[in-house]
Amino acid sequence: MAYEHAEWVPLTGLGKAVMTGEIPSLEAVFETGKPIKEPQIVDAFLPDLTDEVLDIQMVQRMTDSGRRVKFRAVVVVGNRDGYIGFGQGKDAQVGNAIKKAIANAKVNLIHVNRGCGSWECGCGQHHSIPIQVRGKAGSVTMTLKPAPQGIGLVTGEIGKKVLELAGIRDVWTFSSGQTRTTINYAKATFEALRETNRIRRGGQ
Repeated sequence: MAYEHAEWVPLTGLGKAVMTGEIPSLEAVFETGKPIKEPQIVDAFLPDLTDEVLDIQMVQRMTDSGRRVKFRAVVVVGNRDGYIGFGQGKDAQVGNAIKKAIANAKVNLIHVNRGCGSWECGCGQHHSIPIQVRGKAGSVTMTLKPAPQGIGLVTGEIGKKVLELAGIRDVWTFSSGQTRTTINYAKATFEALRETNRIRRGGQ
């Protein structure tokens, strides 16, 4: 079905194919191997994405005309069912920084391969992850390990927000580095989730 949205004029071939209905699903978008450059492509298939602002920092920079202040927003978006995106945005206004971060998170959307890789559980449902994975951002390394049903998300508040939006309900986590750095902690968790796709590629 074609994507009907009068305000969106696609600028990329991928966007035009989505608009005309040539590409029928988000799975098909990923299968093209082409990068998503327009957030509206994601909106076409996941109109009810939830966004969560993880961090807002004031960033100051000296220029020839004096000191300039901007805000940097860190955001994750997800549908709580296997799709998650991580993004950042900067602007002189907080609201605009958040909007830019949300758009950035959408074009960085990934699919998370979920499963039940815990030998203690073996239920076969998609409540955890299928294999142990690791992600790195800055000095932070995040390891995610499959957990049985009922364990929940054994991680900090930021990690929970990322994992919940990805649709993960049970997982063990182990982190190292400057874990108080929100942006790197969240991005390392996101990068670990990206690694879950290795098993899908290897198994097909």
